[in-house]
Amino acid sequence: MIKINMFSSADKVSGQGVGSAYKELINLLSKYFSNEFEVTINKNIKADVTHYHTIDPKFYFSTFFKKKRGRKVGYVHFLPETLEGSIKLPKFARIIFYRYVISFYKRMDQIVVVNPIFIPKLEKYGILKEKIKYIPNFVSTKTFYEKSDTEKLQIREKYNINKNEFVVFGDGQVQERKGIDDFYKLAQNNSNIKFIWAGGFSFGKITDGYERYKKMVENPPENLIFTGIVSREELVDYYNICDLFLLPSYDELFPMSVLEALSCGAPVLLRDLDLYKAILDGYYEYGKDYDNLNEKIHTLQNNPDRIKELKLKSKEASMKYSEDNLSKIWHEFYIEQAKLGD
Repeated sequence: MIKINMFSSADKVSGQGVGSAYKELINLLSKYFSNEFEVTINKNIKADVTHYHTIDPKFYFSTFFKKKRGRKVGYVHFLPETLEGSIKLPKFARIIFYRYVISFYKRMDQIVVVNPIFIPKLEKYGILKEKIKYIPNFVSTKTFYEKSDTEKLQIREKYNINKNEFVVFGDGQVQERKGIDDFYKLAQNNSNIKFIWAGGFSFGKITDGYERYKKMVENPPENLIFTGIVSREELVDYYNICDLFLLPSYDELFPMSVLEALSCGAPVLLRDLDLYKAILDGYYEYGKDYDNLNEKIHTLQNNPDRIKELKLKSKEASMKYSEDNLSKIWHEFYIEQAKLGD
């Protein structure tokens, strides 16, 4: 039996995609490979593979005990540039932290990225291409699924949303990088549409622009609801009652929220970013900027046929990035890593 020790603090802070990806992987290994893999979490034990999900300093120091760690695998959920617009740090602290991030990745025997466009970026930081493996994120179709029309109506009643209201839903941390300013402006200028944003300040007061966004959350227009951080069960409800899922982020790796929306059959509208084309091309609608996103929302609101088409595309994408498909990839990956660590 292959021993895999996970090092992670991803589930300590709610509302982060890193935590969702971590939970999905742990559940997958337990469901499919409990007879082949012995998985432990945050244990100071000898393992065949040690998989680092977060970059905590105590995890960094553990990498120096090579014989105990076996093959060291690092999960790349962000790069220094993707943190811009997320957290606010003094310049000197930011420089030190960014160097630490790359130093952590360089301590690994193998790097796993969730989006192939980040392979050349890691190479520029001095990490060899042969040490980088692309494995996309995934979600369980049993956790995130489309509910019946009757259930959707009941959920709308529960949240006091009219059955005929056009609902645009987005989720993620309330921060500049997520495009929350455009989401807020879209709500202000479209009073006939219900906008809902699920998520909060996972980084607390060090969130870049915290005071300004706090005021926005506390004083939204009447047609905009900020739910705060919600459970995965509630997220499934919101994905199911929305007519359109909108994530206007300026930078991402492979957002779990998009996968969750696709798995629930929600039509998806994203900002026009190259990173999405690498993994989701053909499965979503896109807009280049605020005006273009606003135009696309109006077009989709008045085009039920296109909405139906996007729903079908969402279901296609969800099968591609389902846990059933990704279980085979992770199985092969861990077996290979264990052999390389011998």
